[in-house]
Amino acid sequence: MKSLAFILLVQIAICLFSFAFAGRDFYKILNVRKTATTNEIKKAYRKLAKELHPDKNKDPSTSEKFQELGAAYEALSDPEKRKTYDRCGEECLKKDGMMDGADPFASFFGDFGFHFGNSDQNEQQTARGANIVMKLYVTLEELYSGNFVELVRNKPVLKPASGKRKCNCRQEMVTRNLGPGRFQMIQQTVCDECPNVKLVNEERTLEVEVEAGMVDGQETKFVAEGELHMDGEPGDLIIKIVQAPHPHFHRKGDDLYTNVTISLQDALIGVNMNIKHLDGHLVGVSREKITWPGARIRKKGEGMPNYENNNLYGNLFITFDVEFPKKDLTDAEKEAIKKILDQTSINRTYNGL
Repeated sequence: MKSLAFILLVQIAICLFSFAFAGRDFYKILNVRKTATTNEIKKAYRKLAKELHPDKNKDPSTSEKFQELGAAYEALSDPEKRKTYDRCGEECLKKDGMMDGADPFASFFGDFGFHFGNSDQNEQQTARGANIVMKLYVTLEELYSGNFVELVRNKPVLKPASGKRKCNCRQEMVTRNLGPGRFQMIQQTVCDECPNVKLVNEERTLEVEVEAGMVDGQETKFVAEGELHMDGEPGDLIIKIVQAPHPHFHRKGDDLYTNVTISLQDALIGVNMNIKHLDGHLVGVSREKITWPGARIRKKGEGMPNYENNNLYGNLFITFDVEFPKKDLTDAEKEAIKKILDQTSINRTYNGL
């Protein structure tokens, strides 16, 4: 009995030891399930990174949490690293040299991350390179469900070079003595002398999150990813969302509009059909009464997600077109239709505009 108890104690000790050195729970840090997709991990990281970034959150503990968040994202966003982590934890990643400490935040928001608050006057006067505005064409499906788009950018970067160069050139007033009691003030260019630099192209991969509910023309900014300035700060790269035309749906705000063509038979006796939505789910459309050309029905909550609150959805409006038969009817068929419809002839003139 004593030996059995000793074995159990050893096993418990081994389990506790393994647990203590297993490393951090990256899924818990990102607040995602272990079955989360890569896109879900990216969305969770982006949301938490905004909240925990030291430029925005001045809590002393934020910096450590932000570093943990970066480590969690680095491990779980890479399929190979994630497999290793799932198998034996953070210690295995470190042992295999798979945690390089790269800043994943830069791939979302550029070199300098967020800039919260107001800049001081000196910063506002700093020379800046031009902003670059780039259109990103996205589908209505991406605006409905959300997506991450990778952009490969060849960015010119300043690197040290041999020699010196003139920099910070400016216009200054200089006084010259032309003789006794004679002076002349002229404006001339004055420059400092700085270490020389050269431009080198570097390839960078940026990730643009197309968030669910984004609208046409909405912009995402990558700080310091724009044009360089030799003696100042680089401009920004601005990604402008452009919604591509869709073959089946038209968007107005958070509402969607579509047209459905049905046969004259279905228009008279009723229609029961499904419409495939942007994410693949089916929207049932059932109508027992007569449907006239131009009739419209509304499906509540089947529109686009609201950008501010993805739990709210607009409406889907369905307009019916009726396709009439093209064959000629016999006299007997015409008489049968007259009896069924039991309508009198209507000849009414009006301004349809």
